[in-house]
Amino acid sequence: MKKILLLSDTHSYIDDQILKFVKLADEVWHAGDIGDFAVIDEIKKIKPVRAVYGNIDDALIRSEFPLNNRFTIEDVDVWITHIGGYPNRYDVKIKNEITKNPPKLFISGHSHILKVMFDKKLNLLHMNPGAAGKHGFHKVRTMLRFEINQDKISNLEIIELEKR
Repeated sequence: MKKILLLSDTHSYIDDQILKFVKLADEVWHAGDIGDFAVIDEIKKIKPVRAVYGNIDDALIRSEFPLNNRFTIEDVDVWITHIGGYPNRYDVKIKNEITKNPPKLFISGHSHILKVMFDKKLNLLHMNPGAAGKHGFHKVRTMLRFEINQDKISNLEIIELEKR
């Protein structure tokens, strides 16, 4: 079993509230718009990180992390990308691939809107953790945490941090 903390759109911001939840996870996944590599450095001091780069990320972050990160953890096929859309509105850049070869868990960021939806057509779970940083139009900083045990995704929890 793995305990996952999922965040996105930190936009160079990390604080003790985020790090408190990092300590409780087995892995941290970041769905892009990291902003400053110092965010990743702080998380890596505590837990392993899987991430993708977002549209605001510089060459250093892009050299470390891919645009799309697809991997299997336990028995769950996971696909993380920054700009991916959501069920019935997938981004044109991934629409063909996700339709032909859907993962079990599809994660995107970018919108700053926390959203968890099940795609009945593709039989996949979509997650967007919202934004953990302070830059953007969102009013409350959010993250998600959940567990993966064999092929099951469970104990999903929305984490609301303070208003930005």
